[in-house]
Formats: sequence, C-alpha cells, structure tokens
Amino acid sequence: MKIYMFLKIILALLVFCFSIVGNAQNETPNDSIPKKLEEVVITQNKKTFTNTNGNIKIDVVNSIYNSIPNAVDLLAKLPTVQISSDKEIITVIGKGSPLIYIDNQKVGINDLNALAVADIKTIEMIQNPSSKYEAEGRSVILITRKFSKKDSFRTEISEVASFKKQYNNYLGFNSNFKKNKLEWKANFNYNKLQPWESHSIKYQIPEANIASDYDVAALTKRNQFVFGGGLFYKINDDDYFSISVNSKLQKDSFDINTTTYNKNKTEINNVITWTGNESKKNFVNSFLNYQKKIKSIDAQFFTGLQYSNFDQGLFTEVSDNYNDTQFEQAQIRDQKFEINYFSGRMDIEKKFKNELKLEFGGLYSAANSKSDVAVFYTVTNDNELSFYDFKEANGSGYTQLSGKIKKIDFSVGFRVEHSKVTGKFKTDELPLLDKKYTNLFPKMQFIIPIDCVKSISVNYAKSISRPNYSSLSQGSTYINPYFLYARNINLVPTITDEIAANFQYHDKSVRLSFTKSNNPVHNSFSFDDQKNIMTFKDINFDKSTAVSLDFTLPFTYKFWTTTNSLVFILEKIEDESAVVLASEPYLYYVSNNEFRLPKEYVFTLNFWGLTKQKTGVFETNPRLIVDMAVSKTFFQKWKCTLSCNNIFKNNIETEKFTINTIHSTARYVVDNHEISIAVKYSFGKIKETEFKERNIDENQNRIR
Repeated sequence: MKIYMFLKIILALLVFCFSIVGNAQNETPNDSIPKKLEEVVITQNKKTFTNTNGNIKIDVVNSIYNSIPNAVDLLAKLPTVQISSDKEIITVIGKGSPLIYIDNQKVGINDLNALAVADIKTIEMIQNPSSKYEAEGRSVILITRKFSKKDSFRTEISEVASFKKQYNNYLGFNSNFKKNKLEWKANFNYNKLQPWESHSIKYQIPEANIASDYDVAALTKRNQFVFGGGLFYKINDDDYFSISVNSKLQKDSFDINTTTYNKNKTEINNVITWTGNESKKNFVNSFLNYQKKIKSIDAQFFTGLQYSNFDQGLFTEVSDNYNDTQFEQAQIRDQKFEINYFSGRMDIEKKFKNELKLEFGGLYSAANSKSDVAVFYTVTNDNELSFYDFKEANGSGYTQLSGKIKKIDFSVGFRVEHSKVTGKFKTDELPLLDKKYTNLFPKMQFIIPIDCVKSISVNYAKSISRPNYSSLSQGSTYINPYFLYARNINLVPTITDEIAANFQYHDKSVRLSFTKSNNPVHNSFSFDDQKNIMTFKDINFDKSTAVSLDFTLPFTYKFWTTTNSLVFILEKIEDESAVVLASEPYLYYVSNNEFRLPKEYVFTLNFWGLTKQKTGVFETNPRLIVDMAVSKTFFQKWKCTLSCNNIFKNNIETEKFTINTIHSTARYVVDNHEISIAVKYSFGKIKETEFKERNIDENQNRIR
C-alpha cells in the first residue's frame, strides 16, 4: 500500500515538473531544432554537466573543478555520488558501490588516489552499463583521460592550501609532451595532510543488562607522495599503444583517544583509552594497452594488462586508564596486509553495414592477499599470532549485439563469470573458504524515440557486488576494552536484479527503477558474553528491495547553467537478526550551479541533501551540505580558485538500528567544513602543425 501511495505522489510530481519544463522549453525558439542537430553544434563555452538518458557527464578540463586537488574529492561533485567520511568507500544513491573505469581498465579507490586531476578530461556516470563492463556494480563511473592533438609541451604547477580543523597542503606538478605520434606524461604530488575524525556509539543489551557509551577522536599526521608517468604512441589513425605507471606512498601517525562508560549489571567502569598508531599504505598500479584495427574483417581489437600491489602495515600500542587511576599498557598489535592483483582483457568490436554491431571479449583476473596479525597482551603476557591467505580467480566472457530495428535502438547481451575463492589460516589443515561459482548476467536495453526531442528507454540488468579484498582480511581496530571494529572473511557477493524505464525530453530525463538484492552487506553487532567484547563488522543481510524515481533537470539561462537531480527512494532492508521497522520514502536532491561572469570569473554554488531515511533496519538523520567557489584566470596562465565547502558546518551524521537484540545509536562527526585556496600556473608551447588524424569520438570504446 505504501509503494502504491508513493508512486501516486511521484507521478503527480512528474506531471507537475514536466509541465513546467515544457512551458520553459516552449519559450525557447530553438525547440524546433532536431536533437541530432543540437549534438553537432559547436559552442564557445562547453557545458560543465550534460545529461543523456540519465547519464551525467562532467567536463573537468574546462570547468572550475580542475582545481580540486584529488580525484576522490572530484567524484564527490558528481550528482548522486557519495564519499564516506574516511574516503575509502564510494557509493551512488540508490545504486550502491559503482564500477570505476579509467579509459578501458577497471580500477579501485587506490587508483583514484594515485590519479592526477590534471590528467582527467571527463567523468561520466553510466546508469545502465552494458555487458562489456564487469557485472560488478549497477552503475559505472567512467573517467576519460585527456591527450593532446597538437604537438606541444605543457606543464602545470599547482598549490592548494586547505583549512579544515587543521591545515592541509597539496603541491602538484603535471607535465606532458607530444611530438608527432608520441606523447609522454608525468605527474608528482606531495600532500601534507592532517585529517581529523570523531564518532560515538551508545548501545544497550537488555538481555545481558549491559549499557555502554564511548566517544572517540583521532588526528592523523599524513605524508603522501603521488606520482606516475605514461607513454602513448599512436601508430596510425586506428591503432595505438600505451603504458602507464601510477603510485601512492603514504605514512600515517595518529593517536586515538577514547572515553568510555560501561555498565555490566552492577559493575560500572569509566575508561580512558589511548591508542598510538604508526601506519603505512603503499600502492602501485601499471597498465599496458594495445588497440588495432583488423582491416581484413573491418573489426576493432583491444587488449590490456594490469598489475597492482597494495602493501599496508599498522603498528599499534594500547593503554587503558580505569576510573581515573593510571594508564597501563594493554596490548601491542602488529598487523600487515598485502594484495597482489593481475588482470588481462580482450575486446573485439565488429560493425556491419546495416548498423548492427557485435562485440565480444573476455577477462581474467587473479588476486592474492596475505593478512598477518600479531597481538601481545601485556596483562597476561600472551602472544596471539594469526596468518591468513586469501586467493580469488575470476574468468569471464561476454557478447553483445546492438543496433537499430526500424526506429528502435537496442542492445542485448550477457556476461558469464566464473569465480574460484580459497581462504586458509596457515595453522589449519583444511581451508576455511573453498568456493566455486558461475553466474550468468543478462543485460538489455531498448530506446524508443517518440519524436526528435523525446524518447523512452527500458532496460533490465543483473549484477554482482563483491566485497573488497581489505574487507575479507582478518584485521581489527581496538577502540576500548569492550569494543572492536573487525573485518569479516566470510562475506559473500551480493546479487541484484534491476528493471528500469527512462523518459528523455531534450536534456531533461526521469527514470523509474525497481531493484531486488540478495545478501546485501550492512553493519552489524555481535557480542561475546564470555569475553564481554562487542564486535562491529559488516555482514550479509537476507535481502533488500527498492523503488526509486530520478529526475535530472538541467537548465541554461544566459550566463547561468544549473543541473538538478531529485531522487525519491523507498527502500526496505531485511534480516532475521534485526528488528525490521516500517520503511518510509526519502529524498536525495542535488543542485550544481555555475555562473560565468565577465573578465573570466566563474562562480559555482552547489548543494545536496538527504531527508530522514528509514529503510526497514536503519534510520539516519537528514543532511544539507552547501559548497561555493569562485575562480579567476589571469593572463591565460594563472588560475586562482577560492572554495568553501560545507558552509553551514552540517557535519553530523547519525544512525540507529537494533540487531541481535542490541540497540545502537551512532554519531559521526565529519571534518568536511573547508576553506581552500588553489593556485595553478601553466606554461608551455603548442605548435600550429597538427598530426593528421581523424576526429575520434571519445565514446567509441563504450557500449550502453
């Protein structure tokens, strides 16, 4: 009944919004121009945001956003994209974690941290990715890097001073050189950061007569080196070869201070916990790509190899002070985690004369991670050693046929993925995990034109979301004597079915979708009554369902360009271990506004918000974040940007839920109020002579 009422409200809003849009469009004489003509018109000022069938693209090169110091913060400017407070998780509202691509290769969060913003041309959010992309994720964030067309030498030096709770500094150097068929790129960034974070959790276990409340804060001193280089060689108009290596080296030093109140039956303790931490996170990633036109069969061939290594270490000393007595050392923890990842892919694209296009290919990937934990308990003088190895191998193949039947564009295909997973503690004779599974992922889309400016598209997709390798390690974080944050080596993938329909009118669109997921991953508690320790970790819930309606409404008026997104969501998460309450619709809204003023001033006003969310198990608070920035270009070489993020300091997030009879209220304070000054200086030389090559559509390697 609630879904029915929700849809009635949404349909009424849909009619209202599009009546306004229709009236606004009728006032513009360009309405009579067919859509195909609109797409080939060249204007002097490119739009920062464009919308095609609900797919949002941001032009980074020609916008104020190229002054953002890192790629993860840049993604946060995309409508519907959310970044976690620790900047380790990227989610899309209503779609979960996206698949991230840089050109033709799948990447992860570490690759983004090692990517220079100066190398990014565009970022696009693909709502309905084709079978060519891995089945992991219901959406794709596609990052396209820029390459020069003219012989040139260009270097950019940037400096960003960021003021949050503490001072942060970003210094960057980016250079590229192109001569005839050869282009070379290099970048180096040194970041001196001081991120701060705080959160608190209150929980009660009525059955055990336990109540606890802790408040934790941490300030990190972080030195970060990001550097890389690449070589691009264009063999001819159709063929190219490229190689690139990117790396991020990071050292952290951070103290965690925690105050805890714990009541266990009649025993009450007030504990102050000090945790000293020294950490390193080193990452290196390399790509090797080759593309060739097979003229004998008029087909395009692409192959690519990728190798990544992630090496993390954490050394921790823990001391506790019970009831204002004195600090006594409780533990010394030494944790190491390393991943080696390799993948190779091949894609073949064949076009036929009747506008049909056949694509097929395959991918193989292998990952090997090692998680070693050593804990020395000072009080009991005991050592605890644990060594866990995890291996995963995935092989997949896909085929897809796309084209046009009369006026209807279609794309149908499927992907088959076979996975083998093993996990074993070195002291065990038999592996803890030994799984093999094969999944079929069909995908299809049909675009039906109504006239030259309106169209309807429908699609169905089945996808998978696998836990990241860090989540499958055995690492844990000591918060206080009664509470641990832990990973979960037993997580299994989430399988999601989605059916959606999209209506496009000029550059406006509305999308209605229904999704059903099995084994979704969410936070959970477990309590060990023998050790009196609460463990907080991710687990697989039973299922979740969601209905969402997305409006994308861009407008342009003289010097003002705005892109607005409204997403109405009704979501229900269920699990037998949790208390499932009634779900209520909630709204996500985002507005990106750009004002191009005289004398090369650019002003942006962006805001996004969420109403209160009740999703069956979890209840979170409403939020509203407002950002502003102004940019000015001097002498075509100097660019200065002044930014203020989260102007009104709405940096508190809360979450309530009851799982395993444990009632919990969590409060997270996010350090996202920021004032920053960015200065960028560009110099170099661009020759008038241009290497003869045909104009290549940047979308040629993408299939919807």
